[in-house]
Amino acid sequence: MFRHVKQLQYTVRVAEPNPGLANLLLEQFGGPQGELAAACRYFTQGLSDDDPGRKDMLMDIATEELSHLEIIGTLVGMLNKGAKGSPGGGHRERGGTLSFAHRQRQ
Repeated sequence: MFRHVKQLQYTVRVAEPNPGLANLLLEQFGGPQGELAAACRYFTQGLSDDDPGRKDMLMDIATEELSHLEIIGTLVGMLNKGAKGSPGGGHRERGGTLSFAHRQRQ
């Protein structure tokens, strides 16, 4: 179903680490209106559609959303690279596992 091309669709560059911006991008990555949620919605709609043309279109859109997820994830990683402290400024460690807390913008 998928073929992974090990090259991003677009070139991603950051001038310097910025964990605050990385934290904001995490919302676009996995938030309720983010790329992951969008991909899941399109996959679900595509899998349940009986019309072959619509099904194909929805699956194509879902796949495209996954490529956006890869780009945003790469950006978050680059923005956190070499940063001191907690990743994205929003994690708390509990019993050897990491949980990421959502912080509201002020």
